[in-house]
Amino acid sequence: MKKTLIAGTALAATAAAGATVLVAAPASADVERRGTCAGATYELDVDRERGGFEVDADIDRARAGSEWRVTIRHDGTVATSRVLRADGEGELDLDTFRRNTAGEDTFRLTVTPAGGSSCSLKVTLR
Repeated sequence: MKKTLIAGTALAATAAAGATVLVAAPASADVERRGTCAGATYELDVDRERGGFEVDADIDRARAGSEWRVTIRHDGTVATSRVLRADGEGELDLDTFRRNTAGEDTFRLTVTPAGGSSCSLKVTLR
């Protein structure tokens, strides 16, 4: 009986701790979108932080040394745009911070390999 009581108490404590963690997490902390473009995987990640958004663009599995134009737009306005070269592992990344605006915030990532066609992803937060 003692083992059953201890196991039940541990289960209840674990469930309570799990519920506390779920309640403490913000409702829309992270939004991720992924796609493929010219054989590479690209990702747009938007995190709510400090009254705004951390916006991360990542490309993986690109051809090592290949050049890509990476553009992040916030509500239709270019937040940042750069031509980046994939490292030896075929990775590139571009990050920016954007202030929260009134109403919805829409982020669009556009990636374009040199000599290739553009690909894009969109995230809208309320």
